[in-house]
Amino acid sequence: MGYTGENRSGIFEFRPAPLQVNFLGFPGTLGAAHMDYIIADRVVVPDQHKSAYAEKVVHLPDTYLPSDATRRIAEQAPTRAEAGLPERGFVFASFNNAYKFTPTMFDVWMRLLSKVEGSVLWLPEHHALAKLNLIRETEQRGIDSKRLVFAEQVPSPAGHLARLRLADLFLDTLPYNAHSTANDALWAGLPVLTCLGNSFAGRVAASQLQAVGLPELVTESLSTYEALALKLAREPERLAAVKAKLQRNRETHPLFNTARFTRHLESAFTIMWERHQRGDRPASFAVPSAG
Repeated sequence: MGYTGENRSGIFEFRPAPLQVNFLGFPGTLGAAHMDYIIADRVVVPDQHKSAYAEKVVHLPDTYLPSDATRRIAEQAPTRAEAGLPERGFVFASFNNAYKFTPTMFDVWMRLLSKVEGSVLWLPEHHALAKLNLIRETEQRGIDSKRLVFAEQVPSPAGHLARLRLADLFLDTLPYNAHSTANDALWAGLPVLTCLGNSFAGRVAASQLQAVGLPELVTESLSTYEALALKLAREPERLAAVKAKLQRNRETHPLFNTARFTRHLESAFTIMWERHQRGDRPASFAVPSAG
């Protein structure tokens, strides 16, 4: 059975539930009057962006993205050689899907390879044609394509998390950030460098970095992003300090506090339902921090 109710335009519509919430399935507005709320945070949907959303915006206190703090990381990681990486040299990594690799982003990465001697770019091997295209684009930019290393799929998530520790720095993408991929990297202790985008999908890594206490890895332009990546690659002590901070914050900051996130999400649903029971129309609100 469905529910027939009046939407915000005063038009009766058929819907499967009296309240409907956009959460996780699509990182942005669905543009549909029958979706009442979207779960977000103040980074992915700042107040000045609310007017672009058909849904009413619910801000969670930390980040909208849930994390599983029980994920196992394999005790034994492969060696660099076993992963196809050079024994020495800086390892930039981006385990995003290849469709997120835009020409502009790839230009930045190739300039980094040209400026950091002996460095490589570690990418996932998802599709044969994508691999060929990336090799071609690398050579067209004057970089030896052998400096691209493609990671094959591994049989277990725990093994993948362990091998992420072989990389030095995760390079995020625009206009579509790493989402769960960034979460994996941070859980494994691999710093993520991002650039703040203009859309929900382009601000998710920044949301996570704020929630794990590493706002210094959030840049606001690609030129700043490139400069900071270069600085971290050339200054080992600076990068080591960032990694040590991430390791400490993993245990103390909200990003990986699954119970805290659960309390906040439950509060959001409770407030929505209580408003509905009172006969109030959907409205944006912020969930108070449960500590």
